[in-house]
Amino acid sequence: MSRITIVFDKLRQQNRKALIPFITAGDPEPAVMVPLMHELVKAGADIIELGVPFSDPMADGPTIQRSSERALKHHVSLKDVLTMVKEFRESNTVTPVVLMGYANPIEAMGYEKFAARAKACGIDGVLTVDYPPEESEEWVKYLERQQIDAIFLLSPTTPQARIEHVAKLAKGYIYYVSLKGVTGALSLDLSDVASKLARLRSTISIPIGVGFGIRDSATAKAVAELADAVVIGSRIIEEIERSPREELLMNVYRLVKSLRNAVDEATPQHANL
Repeated sequence: MSRITIVFDKLRQQNRKALIPFITAGDPEPAVMVPLMHELVKAGADIIELGVPFSDPMADGPTIQRSSERALKHHVSLKDVLTMVKEFRESNTVTPVVLMGYANPIEAMGYEKFAARAKACGIDGVLTVDYPPEESEEWVKYLERQQIDAIFLLSPTTPQARIEHVAKLAKGYIYYVSLKGVTGALSLDLSDVASKLARLRSTISIPIGVGFGIRDSATAKAVAELADAVVIGSRIIEEIERSPREELLMNVYRLVKSLRNAVDEATPQHANL
């Protein structure tokens, strides 16, 4: 059983929802990365999504694009990201870590080598934005051999045929993109999210996390009442971006702790597992 499945099983027993913060590896500088990951856990993160810096993103809004640019100025590569996770695992063997990024760095390393290195460093799941599900069978097999969960995105415009295809491939959880647009968008229609999740759950049995457009505690609480997990990225990266170096860890801790409290205040309307 994967660390991701263990976390969701435990939360289900407690009638709680998962908080999944996203940060970009190497932002604002490589030295702060592992301490920042530990700070997220202290603040209540259940799973950490770690973005692999990439120069040509498709779904990332301006905030996350800038975080990749800052990391790339330090020449942070996929190999460096794996090394950061390995260091994190020296003192944390419990919190799942999911890599989120694009195909290019993985293609350059090769499926087999990447999957083996990811397993050795303690990666639990991988979400690759630009691998179409219909062309991902071989990719998923390499991950499965290393007991790494293949995580997929679904959106408000995903056709039913693709939803069914993803349901056969995905493990760990589904990342539901709640908006038509990029990360960091400002508006979120909760009634639309609720109806779309109901549609997805008719096909999908694993947990569903919702991301995009969650910028404050009130929205985090509202989404936690609908979904199995709340994914927050741009708002956390904004805090990283504007925090003085000596206050960064404290400021991120306070923000994530407030989001954790809000998620725990939710009255769940659905438990997917």
